[in-house]
Amino acid sequence: MADAVVLLLFLVLSHSLSCSSSPTTSVPVVRAAVDDAEHEYTFVAISSLKPKAACTGHRVSPPHGHQNATWLRLSLSHGPCSPPSSHRRKGPSLAELLRQDELRVQNIQMTLLSAGDDDNAADDEKVKKRPAKSTTTAMEHGPVVDVNVGSASSISTSRIDTMATGGGGRRRRSMPGTVQTMMVDTASDVPWVQCHPPPTGGSRFFDPTRSPTYAPFPCGSPACARLGPYGNGCINGQCQYRVTYPDGSSTLGTYSSDLLTITRTTAVRSFQFGCSQAEQGLSQASTSSSGTMSLGGGPESLVSQTAATHGNAFSYCVPPTPSDAGFFVLGKPPSSRTRTFVATPMLRFTQAPTLYRVLLRGITVAGQRLNVPATVFAAGSVMDSRTAITRLPPTAYQALRAAFRSRMGAYRLAPPKGSLDTCYDFTGVMVVRVPRVALVFDRNAAVELDASGILLDDCLAFAPNGDDRAPGIIGNVQQQTIEVLYDVGGRSVGFRRGAC
Repeated sequence: MADAVVLLLFLVLSHSLSCSSSPTTSVPVVRAAVDDAEHEYTFVAISSLKPKAACTGHRVSPPHGHQNATWLRLSLSHGPCSPPSSHRRKGPSLAELLRQDELRVQNIQMTLLSAGDDDNAADDEKVKKRPAKSTTTAMEHGPVVDVNVGSASSISTSRIDTMATGGGGRRRRSMPGTVQTMMVDTASDVPWVQCHPPPTGGSRFFDPTRSPTYAPFPCGSPACARLGPYGNGCINGQCQYRVTYPDGSSTLGTYSSDLLTITRTTAVRSFQFGCSQAEQGLSQASTSSSGTMSLGGGPESLVSQTAATHGNAFSYCVPPTPSDAGFFVLGKPPSSRTRTFVATPMLRFTQAPTLYRVLLRGITVAGQRLNVPATVFAAGSVMDSRTAITRLPPTAYQALRAAFRSRMGAYRLAPPKGSLDTCYDFTGVMVVRVPRVALVFDRNAAVELDASGILLDDCLAFAPNGDDRAPGIIGNVQQQTIEVLYDVGGRSVGFRRGAC
């Protein structure tokens, strides 16, 4: 490791910074300089931040200590590691991704600005006060997993799984039901799948008529009543749901139950979900999934539905590029592995119990704490699996940008790319010396970011909020390679670096 750092430092100094050490410099002095540099910087090959043409699998072995019943592979949509229905479609451009990101951010922030801050309120009271508008957006990019919905054994067939371990395919035994590629969404409550053929053709939709265990909820059922603001009336005695997105699009259909098969040994027998008969304003030609696996704090979410069997907890690790594989775990790791996480309290808003919130207390750049008053972070930050770019209070963002630019002074600035205003021209540069960045949460939970969580498309992967009063959002780019554990029952959020 030390030799590799020395080599990288040599490459950076000679090719990127055009510097050289004096011929009389002794080896101990060079070693001390390397140690200091390794503490403050990470040396990154530009090629490592770019996706490859083929799936390289897991960078780190899948975590031990989880039961195989709860663990499944996760990937970024539109990449070589994503399911075939996702990666065969062209992903959104950076400009479109940032546009979709902004819509989601605006909706989450508008919801939270009107929300109370009573974390002692009863959960039932919080649910009653939920806003009617969903915080989900019709995003075309994000973490996805494959699950099976329904019980008809003739629909699903054995297939080669190229995400299994090192990218080499292995055959998975067939599971009952229809394979569904679903977005992992921590900021929505109602899981839903597409229940009608897509206009572009294909078979990746759930046909309820072919599943003998499918059952729509009657309008007077308790499950229908719990939908609250997501309820959409009654058709032929069957409960209807509707989830509306911030851009005006929506999904609507029949609220139903059926078998959800997560792995060969784990199934949810009365999984409650929306069977979508219509997606208004959603582009089925470009969307990368057949539904949403909602994991929010409401009673409809998967984590709430499985609380009794999986401990009201889940975790995931978003990979650093679309050509790497991550993982999703339903359930809590054993106490022996929980100690490998740093943890911070999970907070909830009275009027927005769907969302999971943490308190960011500070940021370090190259080992130095930014001079930002603690009051700037008082509104807290939402942990979100589908927002891409972390939003910071403007005061904090300006301090981060200034410190980052100061440490990156050896590289040429490039024009901004949308909301990313600190971009660089790395033409001809093979290895970049990037200052280490860490987010420090309440109870001194310091989480150092991977290089892929600092730079996106050669830009600093952060953006400012509209003002310091708006709650921040911790996006999935900053979460990359980190296992994020949502212990909803224990009211904490944990972080384990270098997990995928």
